[in-house]
Amino acid sequence: MNTATVTAVRPGLDALVTGISGIVAQRQEPRETAYAVADLLRDRLPGLDLLTEQERAGSPVQYVSHLLHAQDDFSIVAVVWRPGQHTVIHDHVSWCTFGILSGIEHETLYRDMGDHLVEIGRADNRPGEVSGFAPPGDIHMVRNTSAEVGVSLHVYGANVGRLGSSVRRVYDLPVR
Repeated sequence: MNTATVTAVRPGLDALVTGISGIVAQRQEPRETAYAVADLLRDRLPGLDLLTEQERAGSPVQYVSHLLHAQDDFSIVAVVWRPGQHTVIHDHVSWCTFGILSGIEHETLYRDMGDHLVEIGRADNRPGEVSGFAPPGDIHMVRNTSAEVGVSLHVYGANVGRLGSSVRRVYDLPVR
């Protein structure tokens, strides 16, 4: 059974849901699914009008996630980051694809060495850019390094509405 939840009618969301549903129905390997969804998102990345003005404002306390669509095999989430806001170091329960609508998402990637983490890469993701990944190897921290409110659209290969989050594990290990 495939139960779907859409939280609101939003410009461009229906086309994304239809396209992603078709990709997910092919039951490819997680990494291939993430890359195929990334290709779709590059062609159909919506504008900031996907969110209301109030949603785009974010929160002064921490970044905010808006669940836009959830069903058994994928979810679409908009994340709003005020300047300097960031995640903890974490990994994910499933594949993920993301596209940047505004701001700069600075991503730091890590490798788990058992008793510590090692930084293995950095990327500045700018408006219009899209990327995707799948576990393992998805340990990262994300920060808005721009002076403006950042908005990014994330597609996860799981029902984060049911799970409550896309995060599988938070890493408290020292970084060396």
